[in-house]
Amino acid sequence: MCGRFAITLPSDAMAQLFSAQPANALPQVPNYNVCPTNQVHVVRNGDTGRRLVQMRWGFLPHWYKAENAGPLLINARAETIAEKPAFRAACRERRCLVVASGFYEWTKSDSDERLPWYIFRQDGGAIAFAAVWQDWGTEQARQSTCAVVTTQANQRMSAIHHRMPLILEPHDWPLWLGEEGKGAATLMRPGDQDVLDFHRVGTAVNSNRASGPDLIEPLPS
Repeated sequence: MCGRFAITLPSDAMAQLFSAQPANALPQVPNYNVCPTNQVHVVRNGDTGRRLVQMRWGFLPHWYKAENAGPLLINARAETIAEKPAFRAACRERRCLVVASGFYEWTKSDSDERLPWYIFRQDGGAIAFAAVWQDWGTEQARQSTCAVVTTQANQRMSAIHHRMPLILEPHDWPLWLGEEGKGAATLMRPGDQDVLDFHRVGTAVNSNRASGPDLIEPLPS
């Protein structure tokens, strides 16, 4: 799954990387501890091309009467996304990319302590999570919400967790965003290439209130 991540890339650099027009209101960066229900940077298609916008991380189906009316949907499983009532329309019509610099996952020690790992691209570049989005609410309370698509972990990542975010390379972005017609379902599988690396980080990030660049620094060996 994906339950916490970091974003350090400036908003203008994100807009340039994804060839997207930035919205006036975007989340503050850097943020080394992006948590569920936070506003996140999202690339989606608009009437005039790609847009870089902010969305609530936590998908709200249209039938929710309140934000807490049901489970917090921060992830959508690639294997079932096309069948789940909450996600199936979004999977067909509202796909997007969530931008990150890296993400966190946890293992457990022999004493059941949660041990955090920071996962990032080996080339140091930005990560594009496949995601889906949904507008929710009415009038002034209307907001855009999203969920990150997850898949079975590839061999390298399975050492930490059995699930991982679906990470898309630049050549796959047009198909996922609907710019190249149909066929996005072919992208919903574990990555064949090992583009990720990881290292242990301190347990400060176990708190959703923690902040600062120290959160992603590797523990001394």
